[in-house]
Amino acid sequence: MTTTSEQQQADRRYMQLAIDLAWRGLYTAAPNPRVGCVLVRDGEMIGQGYHIRAGEGHAEVNAIADAGDASGATAYVTLEPCSHTGKTPPCCQALIAAKVTRVIVAMQDPNPLVAGKGIAALRAAGIEVETGLLESEARQLNPGFIKRMETAMPWVRIKLAMSLDGRTAMASGESQWITGAQARQDVQRLRARSSAIVSGVDTVIADDASLTVRCDELGLPSDFAEQIVQQQPLRVILDSSLRLSPTAKILTQPGKTLVVAAQQNIEAQQQLEQAGAEVIYIPGADGRVDLVKMLWTLAHRECNEIMVEAGATLAGAFSQAGLVDQYSIYMAPTFLGSEARPLLQLPLASMNQQQRLTIEAITPVGDDWRIDTSPV
Repeated sequence: MTTTSEQQQADRRYMQLAIDLAWRGLYTAAPNPRVGCVLVRDGEMIGQGYHIRAGEGHAEVNAIADAGDASGATAYVTLEPCSHTGKTPPCCQALIAAKVTRVIVAMQDPNPLVAGKGIAALRAAGIEVETGLLESEARQLNPGFIKRMETAMPWVRIKLAMSLDGRTAMASGESQWITGAQARQDVQRLRARSSAIVSGVDTVIADDASLTVRCDELGLPSDFAEQIVQQQPLRVILDSSLRLSPTAKILTQPGKTLVVAAQQNIEAQQQLEQAGAEVIYIPGADGRVDLVKMLWTLAHRECNEIMVEAGATLAGAFSQAGLVDQYSIYMAPTFLGSEARPLLQLPLASMNQQQRLTIEAITPVGDDWRIDTSPV
């Protein structure tokens, strides 16, 4: 006979398996959340599944299909089963139809269309439901989706690369390369998990940047990498006065480019649109793009995670506006000297103005270090 302690340990083990499954959708599930599901009956796993991409089967449906017969099983799901019909039918109804008897849910879905309704439907059907197991681990799967559903704003990461003395480029602007090849590969994977890449026009012009996810630079199995690059993140260029050339390389890359301006220029707009870009105007009070409204616009385009790859000025503007959820800073074992450019344009005059951060992880990446940190 299984004791309560043994059952709790088994529950944690199977929920961790579901979380591990959900991570497989890291690069492909957006704009939907990353979700995993495990089905267990009589102490044995009989089915597993995760959400691969929008429009295809959700984790629960895939797990039921894998099991074939899920009657009498316990389902371990990282996110509350959906209760509404979107591109696919409700998952709570699929579990009810499959005749599972118990459902363990890591966290409630923050989507207002669900938000407890899936759990209520399961209980109304006589299914035992428990919530909150490994919730913090489950929340880490979907920081962007959760924030977008709770606040109507996306989750923002700023990616920066610096020397040991905190410099990002020489005074001339030369910056290739501070970090090594493995760090650049890691950046490709950060891009791949992002819904949009935001940069400033000066950075795009100076580097003739593409801001794409490139198959051969992901360092992943070729067939998987090819699937990932088919879903390029939206490229967002902040270009207040529309200085981007219609012949810029970024406009010839796969995927979509959105140019956000503050000052109307019909001729430049038409040229960029003919080159394949979409142009919108979001003016701010200072003649620049309003960053808050820009992020709100991206959220309403179902962008969950935003990665900002920009110079010190734009990165500093995001920081000063309090719009950063996480900094991912790559630190290389080199000095660039006192004349080189700083990490951020962040004019602070006194110690009581300093911005404290919480270091979440320090990870070696080749010869460099990646520091993930968030505002306190």
